[in-house]
Amino acid sequence: MPFFGAMGLSTITPGKVQEYRVHRIATSKARKAPTDDPDATPPKPPARSTIHDEIVALRQVMKTAIRHEWLAHLPDFSPPYKTSGKVVHRPWFSPEEYKQLYETTRAHAKASHIHHRWCAEQLHDYVLFLANTGLRPDEAKNLQHRDVTIVEDEHSGDRILEIEVRGKRGVGYCKSMPSAVRPYERLLARPKYVKQGRARVRAKLPPSTEPLQLPKPTDHVFPGNHIKMFNALMGRGELKLDRDGNKRTAYSLRHTYICMRLMEGADIYQIAKNCRTSVEMIEKFYAAHIKNRLDASAINVLRPKPKPRKKLSEVYQAPVDPEAQDFV
Repeated sequence: MPFFGAMGLSTITPGKVQEYRVHRIATSKARKAPTDDPDATPPKPPARSTIHDEIVALRQVMKTAIRHEWLAHLPDFSPPYKTSGKVVHRPWFSPEEYKQLYETTRAHAKASHIHHRWCAEQLHDYVLFLANTGLRPDEAKNLQHRDVTIVEDEHSGDRILEIEVRGKRGVGYCKSMPSAVRPYERLLARPKYVKQGRARVRAKLPPSTEPLQLPKPTDHVFPGNHIKMFNALMGRGELKLDRDGNKRTAYSLRHTYICMRLMEGADIYQIAKNCRTSVEMIEKFYAAHIKNRLDASAINVLRPKPKPRKKLSEVYQAPVDPEAQDFV
């Protein structure tokens, strides 16, 4: 790092590290050339996590020096003050926004050109599938048809999907909502995509008459990547940003599933197991901003007002003695 230059390890003190933090913020602001435009956005200082990662790299160097006995102790590189980090709620689609999203993808699939209809239909089923299963985008990408089974739920009697999930948490299992069955059946019945030749597309000829093949058990459920189309449709419906300015992605469909389950009163422990996460993560990032988690009957408790106490003189009256009255 140029700031420390040829400084020896023993001369890097906590004060020098604090000067480095200030130096990083000052140089990042001066890096951008000044402009006369008053509406120009000022350069942003490095993020808190960026400076933290650089201090971690410096601390690893100092630990290496201690292992080689070049230093006697490790200096304290922690910042002089530390503010509590803000918990940012994960962007998700409210029930009204989710309905607007899948209606947009459905209309786009119907109105798409014949050469793009396959991708548009896949995207529509992708939105419905993720919002009713809670899978992560990488888990959906690794999903194969042999990992999905249509079964009948023994408690409700509805048809659901039993999914063997392979992702960042290893192998796990997921049981979907009944609304995920119909999109998956369409995915099973949709033939594989056949790429048309350029000459046929330019001549606006009908698709080739090659025999269509249905997906095999070892094929991926979502073989294509529809991120550009997904972002374009969200931009068309003004759904790309939530009210806090956070960008929505395909991951927001998983967040939508968790929030909707909480709004319906599902058990948070069962949601955590079904989504292969922890109750702590759900309580921290999801349940905190779900109004249905608040029980008004338990909050609006009023203590009963005590009855007014009667005075002792009203309760007890001494007997009247006429002889005593004459004496007085």
